[in-house]
Amino acid sequence: MTTPNTDGSTTAHRHWDEVWKTGDGRADWSTVDPWVADTVALLRDRKVRDVLDLACGVGRHAVFFARSGFTCWAVDASDTAIEQSRVAAAEAGVDVDLRIGPMSHLPYPDDHFDYVLAYNAIYHGDRDAVRGHVREIHRVLRPGGLYQLTMLSRRNHNHGKGIEVGPGAFVQPEATDDKVHPHFYCDAAELIAINEPAALLRAHDEEHSAPGSFHWHCLFELPEEAGGTG
Repeated sequence: MTTPNTDGSTTAHRHWDEVWKTGDGRADWSTVDPWVADTVALLRDRKVRDVLDLACGVGRHAVFFARSGFTCWAVDASDTAIEQSRVAAAEAGVDVDLRIGPMSHLPYPDDHFDYVLAYNAIYHGDRDAVRGHVREIHRVLRPGGLYQLTMLSRRNHNHGKGIEVGPGAFVQPEATDDKVHPHFYCDAAELIAINEPAALLRAHDEEHSAPGSFHWHCLFELPEEAGGTG
């Protein structure tokens, strides 16, 4: 059994690095999420050019954005994720700038992107870690930039299970999946507070594939005067 991480740091990529090594593990994460695909019309309307797929997994959204005509970068802390994303991009015949790096220290300069996607990513860790991930998104976005993310809701059936390693953050020592690593859950008020000074444009709380797997689905916009300092 994997030793549980109770220090609140972001370590779930260790689990996913193993998942991405198998075809069965990659299969459930190879299809573009419709919620992400539906955002393309807005991105084109906003004249978005440079996009980042943050914690890109096996590259499904990065390849989708590149095929949709955007200049796309993608980053993940998992070596295997980047290897598989490289294969996916080559098979699709598109260019994606792929890099290995943590969400806490993104390997990009300030004010570099028009849009960032963080799908099932930044809630890995305790509240302080999550705030750090948001600050990095703000830093690399241009003023007025958009970012789209999912966050674990407190309606999620895993909220409150296991050991609380910080306010709203839990580890499940007996888990056989990534819940052995810290996961942070929030309500609507904290969702808004963590993402300040960005403005919430859209949000809904819905289940993913499993019953009770509620996640916030959000679209935020940085203020024009904020710049990339977070």
